[in-house]
Amino acid sequence: MKFSKNNNNGGNKMKRLFTLLILILSSGFVFGVPRVKIVTSYVTPEMLATNSAFFADSTVASGLNTVAQGTYVYLRAWNFGDTSAIANATWTFISKPAGSSATLIPVTGLSWWSKFKADSTGTYEINVSITTSTGTRDTITEIYSSKYVGTGGFDNVFAQYPNCMSCHGSTPQFQEIFDKWKVSDHATNFKKNITTGSPFFGTSCFKCHTTGYDQNIVAENNGFDDKARQLGWVWSNYSPPKPSNWDSLKNRFPSLVAFAGVGCESCHGPGSEHVISGGDDDKIAKSLEAGACGKCHDEPPEAPIFQQWEHSLHSEVIWSSSFAQNNNGSNDLNNCIRCHDGTGYVNYTKQEGTNTNGFTVAKQVNVTCAVCHDPHGGPENQLRKGPVAGDTLANGYRYSNVGKGEVCMNCHKARRNVNTYTLTRVNSSNWGPHHSGQADIYQAENAATFGGAPYQSTAHKEFLVNSCVKCHMPPTDTTLVNRDKVGGHTMSIHNDENDFDYLAACQSCHFGKTRFDQFIAPYDYDGDGTIEPWVTEVDGCLRNLRMALPPVGVDSVAWQLVAADSNNVTLRQAYWNYLIVDQGSERGMHNPKYSVDVLIRSKQVLTGIFPVAGTQVPSKFEMSQNYPNPFNPTTKFDFSVPKLTNVVIKIYDINGREIKTLVNEKMNAGKYKVDWNSVDNAGANVSSGVYFYRIVAGSFVETKKMILVK
Repeated sequence: MKFSKNNNNGGNKMKRLFTLLILILSSGFVFGVPRVKIVTSYVTPEMLATNSAFFADSTVASGLNTVAQGTYVYLRAWNFGDTSAIANATWTFISKPAGSSATLIPVTGLSWWSKFKADSTGTYEINVSITTSTGTRDTITEIYSSKYVGTGGFDNVFAQYPNCMSCHGSTPQFQEIFDKWKVSDHATNFKKNITTGSPFFGTSCFKCHTTGYDQNIVAENNGFDDKARQLGWVWSNYSPPKPSNWDSLKNRFPSLVAFAGVGCESCHGPGSEHVISGGDDDKIAKSLEAGACGKCHDEPPEAPIFQQWEHSLHSEVIWSSSFAQNNNGSNDLNNCIRCHDGTGYVNYTKQEGTNTNGFTVAKQVNVTCAVCHDPHGGPENQLRKGPVAGDTLANGYRYSNVGKGEVCMNCHKARRNVNTYTLTRVNSSNWGPHHSGQADIYQAENAATFGGAPYQSTAHKEFLVNSCVKCHMPPTDTTLVNRDKVGGHTMSIHNDENDFDYLAACQSCHFGKTRFDQFIAPYDYDGDGTIEPWVTEVDGCLRNLRMALPPVGVDSVAWQLVAADSNNVTLRQAYWNYLIVDQGSERGMHNPKYSVDVLIRSKQVLTGIFPVAGTQVPSKFEMSQNYPNPFNPTTKFDFSVPKLTNVVIKIYDINGREIKTLVNEKMNAGKYKVDWNSVDNAGANVSSGVYFYRIVAGSFVETKKMILVK
């Protein structure tokens, strides 16, 4: 059984582990005290179907605090104050609506869950008291049980009180929302299906295509089924779908139109108590949590999107106490909550700031359906659009022609500008680009350059119309073992469980490729003597750069040693480049040419080889006379490489004995300069005299003389 991993449905192992590590590693840490939240949990159709032992007599639930009369509410006690486990939880009603006989019932098999049937309209106030090894805490929540009132105003059928739009129709803000909704699939699919839909469309479909239709339990709450029964509208008189059906329903039963679609209350909860209370905002739900969508979009194989989302990392976004930042009015790239919290991202799309002073994990919302998609409607699959200036990387580069992938790139970028950030000192293991710099790598941007020389890049960004979406969201694989675990809203093209690469999106250009290791690089970039798959070549180039970073010669990087060389900007730039490729290139596949070029050049500058900026690829191999000459103790010389090849440059004394190897690696086409310091790192001092330096690049061989004078 798998429950959603957001803060409203089950524990998030990643978050717990991350938080625990932070607490343990923090100096002077004292174990805390429990803090408890009552989580209103959702139960989807798939959860009911596959876990009948838990929910044998239960109903689908959206996880909202506004629920339909006659349906079940599921509550879970969650200790978010420290890592101690709940030893006991006691649930009690503080108050119930008049006439209610509801009782709180433990959910068998689910620790610290309780449920009750909201048998009356009104407010239920519930208390839970928990005990852990570190203390006892309690809290309360309120659940509002209501009946449906219908949206109103759809398809020119005027809204009648208490329809939602009978009040909100005069408010420009709500009218704008309504105008988007009325042409969306949510609003129009029922109309389409009863007129031109499949002959199999029928009452079993109504639970998700209308407002308030009973799901798994009979309840009198003025939903579509109740309203239809009151009015005498019976589907058997209309079945199968035919063009006259909608006009007949609309003309003969106009008040039923307000419920004949996925209306306001399908996502916000039934609204009768909201209306009766004069518009009390507490009595209508406004939530981005996943359950409102899951109650219909989690019924595979016909409705698999929710299952796919649950297999994605979006359903388990990471939490850190550092997210409790000051108010970020511009919601810029410095604001963690913009991408680590659903509400923060929606605020970003609306160009609203987010004040997260005192923010806790109990307030965090995962990246759910309604975070990326506007349920009210809109173009491009109802995807939320960021601000005009949002299509910009931290270094100022504005990207275009990325289509639907803009939503992905709004967050999956490196947040920091390489040109300014690498001027700051390394001060922790968190120094560097943000961990999700995929957009930067894809766009071939925001890696440190040396001497102004540009890097190579693949052409993916030139012809992949929807960029990220094109590759990461093909229809899911049809095999049972991989279905809903790759493609679609999983956003994944690899299944770790069986090491399966899902390359359906690649087939149009790379026919026959079924694994990433079938994409063979054109050259031996990592210099191990074998031309290997791109992913292996990138791994090798990463290893080569690791070994060139401190501690030099060891296959690991110590940020503390990078920090110790505080004036070495070039070292920090190479370290940045290692991090951005390691964390954002997916072993190079987001842009393999760019990835290897960045890594190779970063390693080269650490060994004294610097590219020279220029607009034309050299036409021939060349090596200049060293300068200065004579010299003491350092000299340099330039060389040109017209094509990728292995380059070896060595120093010899007057007797032909080898003194030092300056270069021995694959070099991309370009112009370079290299330094020779006659005092090596070990302090050995080369004596005055005549020396020779020699280049061997393919069939090109040249030797020149230089003089060291001390």
